[in-house]
Amino acid sequence: MTASPDIIIHNGTLITFDPEQSAATALAITGGTITAVGTDAEITEQAADGTKVIDARGGTVMPGFIDSHVHLFGGSFELSCLNLYGVSGLSEMTKRIRPYAEENPDADLVFCVMADYGILGTGKTPTRHDLDRIVDDRPLAMFSPDHHTVWANTAALEAAGLINGGEVDAGSEIRMGEDGKANGELLEPGAYGPILEMTRHKGREMLGLVTGRDPEPVPTPQEREMDKDVIEAGLRHCAEKGITGLHLMDGNVFQLELLSELEAEGRLHCRTMVPFHFKGTDDIARIAAEGVPMRDRFQGDKVWCGHMKMFIDGVVESGTALMLQPYPGDMGKDGNMGDEVFTQDHFVAATKEADRLGFQIAVHAIGDAGVRRTIDAYQAAREANGKRDSRHRIEHLEVMHPDDIPRLAALDIVASIQPGHAPMGHIFPPGAVGQYLHPHQIAGAYAWQDIRDSGARVVFSTDWPVIQVDVMDTLRAAMAPLDLGPDWREQTQSLHDTLSSYTQANAWVEFNEDRKGQLKVGMMADVVVLSEDLAKVDPIDLPRVQAMTTICDGKVSFQRA
Repeated sequence: MTASPDIIIHNGTLITFDPEQSAATALAITGGTITAVGTDAEITEQAADGTKVIDARGGTVMPGFIDSHVHLFGGSFELSCLNLYGVSGLSEMTKRIRPYAEENPDADLVFCVMADYGILGTGKTPTRHDLDRIVDDRPLAMFSPDHHTVWANTAALEAAGLINGGEVDAGSEIRMGEDGKANGELLEPGAYGPILEMTRHKGREMLGLVTGRDPEPVPTPQEREMDKDVIEAGLRHCAEKGITGLHLMDGNVFQLELLSELEAEGRLHCRTMVPFHFKGTDDIARIAAEGVPMRDRFQGDKVWCGHMKMFIDGVVESGTALMLQPYPGDMGKDGNMGDEVFTQDHFVAATKEADRLGFQIAVHAIGDAGVRRTIDAYQAAREANGKRDSRHRIEHLEVMHPDDIPRLAALDIVASIQPGHAPMGHIFPPGAVGQYLHPHQIAGAYAWQDIRDSGARVVFSTDWPVIQVDVMDTLRAAMAPLDLGPDWREQTQSLHDTLSSYTQANAWVEFNEDRKGQLKVGMMADVVVLSEDLAKVDPIDLPRVQAMTTICDGKVSFQRA
């Protein structure tokens, strides 16, 4: 006897991504699997006494969103930090930060996030002296939105042992002042790691990004529970946005253990793919010695290790993204072309070895030289190991030389893009990035549609907490980008392409295209019901659309009241 459905959704506008059944209004879910898709009449007649029936009220019903580039632990922790997005000027900073500090008298570090590079409104980035004017009697630090820079006051630098500078990893820098002391600006994790060790999680929230190693000393049982609680809060936050899957871009065994425990406790509200993180200072042997066992140990449907993550450069705003020529203006002083996180020989060797061992690889590359070096490394790996279905990824590729765009499709490289990062994305100041690029570089900057037209696969994400994990903000950025003038090529995305790059394509890039990313019989029951029919919403108004119900693995992970 066929079991009756656990859940029926009807009266919806279904986007199935199934070419054999593109038109439908209802579906049924049984035991974590989609068991029927069709008309209201066909599906509702299957309802039994125990079936949960959800009226979609004409809203879009589609596969759950998969955010393919997030930092879950850090994003979850930052939900409780002071958010300085939109704050400008020392006076407004003081009005926000001092009360927050007073409300948290026992915090070892007053920690703020989303502090824009131009937050002072003076054209200069903050120094410790600026922050001392706000709080001078206890450690205070601010994270930039891109998480590549921390600004710290004198007390924080002293507590972290950074006031006199020190040795850091390649690509990281403790900026020094004319007085011979650190000026408060810390570039990249190798410099700001000691600051993060003063948060209430003692830096464990960013350890998968800073080193990729497990915490030392081993966290106490109480600390593990605290970490799990904050991660669960972040997972609930994602489910509230209609998200059913996450690709983490930082990781260690510790995070995989916490997520596995959450799953066992029934507290994992999104599926999570976690990387093995490889640093430019790591020995190649670490990939086989630590990466392979980590990957092989965690291979579940809801928690798994599926890729190796590397950084090849930094970001444009701090002048650390690798460029083919020096930056314009002051940022290009002394011939600055960005910071090399890996030597190219070491990077190519790591890429070849990870590819040989069967890893999917994801590389943060933002500058045109960083992107080219990554493409070159993927090509070298293919030549060394032979062609296979690797689905290697480049994360961000914000500035590309136009000659390199066709190479993505030719080498089957996936373009992993965050539309909300772009100056036309409505989130960051529209004039910020352009001032750091030469005019001829703009042709290959944020070239979403050009990349798509080249035949390359394109996947979308947020890089939370660099921007909020709000799906609809990213949809607006892709479908209704700002007009930045004639120098910037038209890159507007269609509704179908945008939604596909947030669902079906993200299922494909994690090698799960046969199990998720479509509303089709036999697929995993990861589904979202939205408040409106997306096809009828002006793209500029997309942020008003809400997830009404999110279903992950056949269970309701979020239900709007």
